[in-house]
Amino acid sequence: MAETDLSPAPSLYLVPTPIGNLEDITLRALRMLREADYILAEDTRQTQILLRHYEISKPLLSFHTYNEHKTLAGLLERLKKGEKLALVSDAGTPGISDPGFLLVREALRNEIAIECLPGPTALIPALVNSGFPTDRFVFEGFLPHKKGRLTRLKALATESRTLVLYESPHRLLRLLEELQTHCGPQRMASVSRELTKKFEETQRGHLADLIAYFKMPNRVRGEFVVVVQGYSEN
Repeated sequence: MAETDLSPAPSLYLVPTPIGNLEDITLRALRMLREADYILAEDTRQTQILLRHYEISKPLLSFHTYNEHKTLAGLLERLKKGEKLALVSDAGTPGISDPGFLLVREALRNEIAIECLPGPTALIPALVNSGFPTDRFVFEGFLPHKKGRLTRLKALATESRTLVLYESPHRLLRLLEELQTHCGPQRMASVSRELTKKFEETQRGHLADLIAYFKMPNRVRGEFVVVVQGYSEN
């Protein structure tokens, strides 16, 4: 006699969405978006572009960094009543440098079942495409803008594993120059931008060379993933 699965059905689904190319979404992700009672969206306008492309019509609830604490109690009540909520970010997997952690933590504390679907995230293609070791790596996401930034940079300078960081266009050069200061101008790195989009680009080289390249006009556009070769005494 087959065993019966007594685990509760998930109420909260974390649904990864494309980081650029709208074709990069799984069939299962599309099904969950269609089956959800509500879709929690970081930016409802951005999510509507995806939903219209796949002819999905579902009510959207705004859920982002600036309102996640305020909306948390109401969302938990919806989940407790059995409503099925799908959480998406503007691009990639919710909770990875995007809102999601707080809701997941509190849902688990309230014994609400969760399911996270596999799917796109910018760090993996940038890491694999860098040519640096992928068996052991450190994902730092966005470094702190002020408090704690210098401490993190000093610690990362002697990290032997491959480093993966996110950065916005207006802070890219600052990050590369700080990495050069702490890691040295000859440390190898890879900078990817606009992954999966029309103007996707990856530049590889010494930090000093990458700084020179991105100082040229019209080079710093789009969202960036910076991958840095790990420290070695040799």
